[in-house]
Amino acid sequence: MYILFTGAPGSKWSMVASNIYWSKDIDHSDFNEQRRCKYNRDHMGAYWDPGMEFENTDWDGPFSGTGIRLIKSHTFAHKLDELKLSGHPIVMVYRNDFECLEWWKGCGEFKITYPDYKYFKNLDVMWQHIQSENKDIMQFVKDNKDRIQKPNDNVDLCRILNIDFPMTFTLGKSLTKAKGRIHNYEQMDIKVYVYK
Repeated sequence: MYILFTGAPGSKWSMVASNIYWSKDIDHSDFNEQRRCKYNRDHMGAYWDPGMEFENTDWDGPFSGTGIRLIKSHTFAHKLDELKLSGHPIVMVYRNDFECLEWWKGCGEFKITYPDYKYFKNLDVMWQHIQSENKDIMQFVKDNKDRIQKPNDNVDLCRILNIDFPMTFTLGKSLTKAKGRIHNYEQMDIKVYVYK
């Protein structure tokens, strides 16, 4: 099974994904040090977008374990009507266009070590992508409001997705115990939507 994630660059979508990533129900086998960004600790595991490590047709490529696989792609925002037919839950993260761009610039913009953002070319092109991705996400939410749920925080998101809330996580070869932290989406200035 997969959980599909999308959000415009700077929407904090990677933070939303990282806050459920260490659930015992999630397959973490796509994690390695090369897939971890030194500028943004929330960028972990594989990403699927043009020019990135994996193509959108190879969802199993980076995995070797078991469990639910998180598949993260900005460009999923443009394919939501097609993806909803897959039967997999879709998590969409929305944030104001301007705030997205400013957050993305503050997180390292094109200096981000992973994932690779060459596809987005420059800040002008990135601005266009942010606007079009946000527009497509919000249109999908509007058109499918009878199937959309809006979690308040990562605990609520785990409940909607039927996965355990992460209380511990494994990093590299050592087990690091971490008390689960609650991330309130309204306080973080984002909206999270789940199509299920």
